[in-house]
Amino acid sequence: MPRFDPNPEIRPAVVTGASSGIGRATAHALAALGHPVVLGARRVAECEDTAAAIRADGGEAVAVHLDLADGDSIERFAQAAADTLGSIEILVSNAAQNIAGSVLDTDPESFDGVLQVNVSGTHRLIRSLAPAMTERRRGDIVFVTSDVVERPRPTMAAYVTSKWGLEGYVRSLQMELEGTGVRATIVRPGPTLTGMGMDWDPGVTGEVIEQWAAWGFARHSNFMRPAGVAQAIAAVVSLPRGTHATVIELQPEAPILERSDADNDETGNR
Repeated sequence: MPRFDPNPEIRPAVVTGASSGIGRATAHALAALGHPVVLGARRVAECEDTAAAIRADGGEAVAVHLDLADGDSIERFAQAAADTLGSIEILVSNAAQNIAGSVLDTDPESFDGVLQVNVSGTHRLIRSLAPAMTERRRGDIVFVTSDVVERPRPTMAAYVTSKWGLEGYVRSLQMELEGTGVRATIVRPGPTLTGMGMDWDPGVTGEVIEQWAAWGFARHSNFMRPAGVAQAIAAVVSLPRGTHATVIELQPEAPILERSDADNDETGNR
């Protein structure tokens, strides 16, 4: 595999959960800025399709299998990323697992499985790639969390717990990285059109959405597109040295309200 020449303007990047949604869009966004990208996910065939599309557009991208529930897979992925791109400058930790289930209905094994992927697996990946960043005194790590940290939702007990834990982890990491030249950022998206939850039973999905609406979590029908979140991630890692975005929350913009004729008349007469 080729090893790209180091260049402060061309920063080798790793994106996890890159087979769809925010991860795939982020890989495209970083490649468009000229950064070579390693795409990681369990669905490596989908990652390879995205990598091929990036290469067709003149970018540099490779796909590598990654299962955050498997420690050996994480180590192999990190080694392959370093062997392919050299010194990793950008790490976007986006991969996550979500299951539908209330606190009382979620069995301990399934609960632990979500935590293993979303928290423990993420920690393994950070330990594999971040030390080299601190050694070089340069790097960006972006953690994609969720607005459930600020607004917990019912029927997502394991996912909510994992994202709370992940943000606590990042807060500690930010303090520990201070002065190293490595920036850690939380990007906290609200409702986004991704593949997450699409494999749920439709009946379960309907019940989940009804409960969210009952608790006021569906103020309007708009969802963000993954490309919008990806643009925010690309902006974070493109900030000049000396500026550190610690946490950014993104929410879908509400539909534009249509004014009634009476409102228009009243406005015009003022």
